[in-house]
Amino acid sequence: MHHSGGTGYGTGPQERVHQAPRTAVGQPDKCPYETYQAQIPDCCAAAAAVQDPYPRPPSGYDGRCYDECHRRTPYQDDTYTQTTCLTELPDVAPCNGTVRLPPPCEDSPSSGSSKDRREESPRRRCRVLAPILLLVAALLLGGLCLPLLLQTAPVTHQQRLDVIRRILTEVPLIDGHNDLPWNVRKFVHNQLGEVNLSSDLGRVDPWARSDWSHTDIPRLRAGLVGAQFWSAYVPCGAAQLNAVQLSLEQIDVIRRLAEMNAQHLTLVTSVKGLIEAHREGKIASLIGVEGGHSLGNSLGVLRTFYGLGARYLTLTHACDTSWAVCSVGETNSTQDTTPGLSEFGKAVVRELNRLGMLVDLSHVSTRTMRAALQTTRAPVIFSHSAARALCNSTRNVPDDVLRNLAKNGGVAMVPFYTYFITCNSTATIKDVIAHINHIRKVAGIDHVGIGAGFDGINFTPTGLEDVSRYPQLLATLLEDPTWTEEDIKKLAGLNLLRVFAKVEQVRDEWHRAAVLPVEKISPPDNSACVYGAS
Repeated sequence: MHHSGGTGYGTGPQERVHQAPRTAVGQPDKCPYETYQAQIPDCCAAAAAVQDPYPRPPSGYDGRCYDECHRRTPYQDDTYTQTTCLTELPDVAPCNGTVRLPPPCEDSPSSGSSKDRREESPRRRCRVLAPILLLVAALLLGGLCLPLLLQTAPVTHQQRLDVIRRILTEVPLIDGHNDLPWNVRKFVHNQLGEVNLSSDLGRVDPWARSDWSHTDIPRLRAGLVGAQFWSAYVPCGAAQLNAVQLSLEQIDVIRRLAEMNAQHLTLVTSVKGLIEAHREGKIASLIGVEGGHSLGNSLGVLRTFYGLGARYLTLTHACDTSWAVCSVGETNSTQDTTPGLSEFGKAVVRELNRLGMLVDLSHVSTRTMRAALQTTRAPVIFSHSAARALCNSTRNVPDDVLRNLAKNGGVAMVPFYTYFITCNSTATIKDVIAHINHIRKVAGIDHVGIGAGFDGINFTPTGLEDVSRYPQLLATLLEDPTWTEEDIKKLAGLNLLRVFAKVEQVRDEWHRAAVLPVEKISPPDNSACVYGAS
């Protein structure tokens, strides 16, 4: 449930006696986690005072104080602080590396007299706390443990699904990669009037006849998707020919898809926009350019893509560029000393950092992974790559790179393509979970996400057949008692939000430092198809 109206808390200093000290954005005095237990009595009393099971705590209060009185509201935990009129950018991570939104607006409308609530607060507090204290005493006398009461685990799959549905109203589920735009080009030649994304495309030819089609709005809604990176992909065969033009056309298709389906989709280019879209109940649509060959060896083209809304660049696809090496044909030979990035390739990474655009290392060779991690000054992502230790595909990430990814602060987003999961044509949800758990073990829970790759794959795991199935994956994870709700939130979206926010922070710091655009030029191409090549 989303509640955006006033909660009745006053804004004068006398109404905020217990407010946590407020400092400049990015410099909170302390994490709410350290103080929220002391706030529990006031939160419970406040909830009773306004007779609202989902009130907003006063500014500076941590929403988990409502857990103790069975009250919870979207975005009210140690990761988010709800606001109805966001005027500042999100704050990155002094609190355990998470993303926190700015405090609620000071002029939020009041739903009643704060003076009356102050006067009756002690009575209500006693009324609410007395039975709780009696219950706690009885449990302690009986030798029971309070956490068993407060953290009752769901025991059926349906109960776990209910938990996931609640979680995904609090945190957006963010998928790192979907190839629907290429299918639009392939099936209807980018004629958007010929595709109704609000219909069940599983019943509409040619989509229904294709093993490569998994996405439409009804299934996105059923899958509780909060944000999707749509791929602006063009084949490697277009490299040094018309790859730039085709990429521009694919970016245009993504923008028009969002515009034509504005009731459900909204194009976003920032963390702030992504979170606002989720609050409004829309699917945040982001653009990722899949392959450095789309640049035509031009940093000017890269900057143009950014200006049109692209927010990540995959350094290669299934072909080398003159400045980066792809994973195709990669060997584990220690004799190969070819650098993963040329000097121009390093300039591409630095310009991505300056722009505030995510560096995506899916599809690149291990040498390029390592070179990019050494070059970047911002966290990177693997938009759709699994663990090489479990499936020895060069498209997957080796453990040493996962460990370096953790040091970098980035995130590896696990795909659903069976040939990256089990290295053959069949797989199950449990096989996908094995990759998630492996990355969690090697890199840490803060460095794993989801990047299914739907509409670009033709073999999917049983139980993960299309974009409607994400809740099934997350609910199955909850069968494992080592997975907490906070872990699920990180996997679903918080990790990617943190990375995105840090990338924006690096951009802003470089802007304040007056770092200029990179002017490096790629070595000339001798192709007769390029003007001025001779």
